[in-house]
Amino acid sequence: MSQQALTFEGRLRKVVRLNYLLYLPPAYDAEPARRWPLIAFLHGRGERGDDLALIKKHGLPRLVEERPDFPFIVVSPQCPLGTYWPHLVDTLDAWLDAVLKQVRADRRRLYLTGLSMGGYGTWFWAMARPDRFAAIAPICGGGDPDYAHVLKDLPIWVFHGAKDTVVRPAESRLMVKALKNAGSAQVRLTIYPDADHDSWTRTYANPELYDWFLAHRR
Repeated sequence: MSQQALTFEGRLRKVVRLNYLLYLPPAYDAEPARRWPLIAFLHGRGERGDDLALIKKHGLPRLVEERPDFPFIVVSPQCPLGTYWPHLVDTLDAWLDAVLKQVRADRRRLYLTGLSMGGYGTWFWAMARPDRFAAIAPICGGGDPDYAHVLKDLPIWVFHGAKDTVVRPAESRLMVKALKNAGSAQVRLTIYPDADHDSWTRTYANPELYDWFLAHRR
């Protein structure tokens, strides 16, 4: 896994620098004609800043350190201090455009996930760009149910801990209810009855999540 940075002019005409971690599957260089599925991972509030080692504490950046045969490209940006992922949707979108010019990703198989603040970021980024991702998996986050209808055709798997006191599970349930009311037939909700805020460790350790991602493409 390598450390990268991109400086670019985003859609809001603002020069932005995002540090990020890039993971490439072991066979990436050996198969130059192959296009790989890509997962964008958004970390939580505690990993903001300019130290990329923080991102490896949880989620996919930690997983790929322990499982070097992971069959996806994984890109993990770091949110600067003083802001939050939902405030950076335009920046994230421009950043991903720039990343896609540098890696051999299958643009029909782009996936998005995040935990806690990154769960919020997952909801809000997807609501801003419902056409961008093939499937999303927000974990212990929340969104704006008034705009959930824009995601009614997107496969979504939502995760939360029943004992979470940091982000109440009602946040996830509210989004799922709004999606179902809008006619979504592709939303799933998993509530872990014994989990608190850390509902991500078992989620990212579950191979079923990645099989589910790969079952969807745009």
